[in-house]
Amino acid sequence: MRLLAGLMGLALLSACVQPSGPTPASRQAVSFVPDAQGLAVLPSNQRVDFGRSPKGVIPALTRELGRPTTLPLTGCPTGITQRLRWAELELSFTAERFVGWKRGADQRGRVCA
Repeated sequence: MRLLAGLMGLALLSACVQPSGPTPASRQAVSFVPDAQGLAVLPSNQRVDFGRSPKGVIPALTRELGRPTTLPLTGCPTGITQRLRWAELELSFTAERFVGWKRGADQRGRVCA
C-alpha cells in the first residue's frame, strides 16, 4: 500500500515538472578577417580596429579562437609590448593599443620583423 502511494506521489510530481524549452541555437562561428583598418568580425558587422585597448581585443579573440601563443618581442618596433598569435593571425600591441596584425605574407600597422 505504501509502495503504491509512493509511486502515485512520484507520478504527480513528475506531472508538475515543466518540459524543457527549445534548445538554443548553436553559436555561429566567428571569423576575424584582417584588413587595412584592423579586423573585420564576420558574419557580424562589428570591427576590431587599430587603436582599441588590448583589454578588450585579447579577451574577445580568446573567447572565439582559444588561448593565444605569446611570441617574443625580438625584432619589434619601439613601443610594442605584447605580441600574440592565434593560429595564423598575429597581433601586436603597445601597452594601451592594438597596433598591427600579420597573417602569412600580409601585414598592416606596426608589426615585428
